Amino acid sequence: MQFLISVIDDGAGRATATEDAAIDAFNTKLQQSGQWVFAGGLGAPGPASVIDNRGDSPIVTDGPFVESKEYLAGFWIITADSHDEAVALATEASKACHRKIEVRPFL
Repeated sequence: MQFLISVIDDGAGRATATEDAAIDAFNTKLQQSGQWVFAGGLGAPGPASVIDNRGDSPIVTDGPFVESKEYLAGFWIITADSHDEAVALATEASKACHRKIEVRPFL
């Protein structure tokens, strides 16, 4: 099964050098175990654009979809045999990046 591990930032900013090293080590562990699919960091939501093209013409608005102090700062896509295994890996991810994490399965 594949899971999305979302990194939730509360405005703490970019990772510190120590966090970067821990994230790199976690990434290496995932790659060596064959559980790595993809990962990436995201910029702050300020320059985001929201596009709604459900009507007659597209509507493009500036700013994030949801106004919040917390935002999606990055993610991992992993493979795991169960939700419990994904949660265990997400627990390690949270420790590595020093951020809250959300785990969701892909359909």
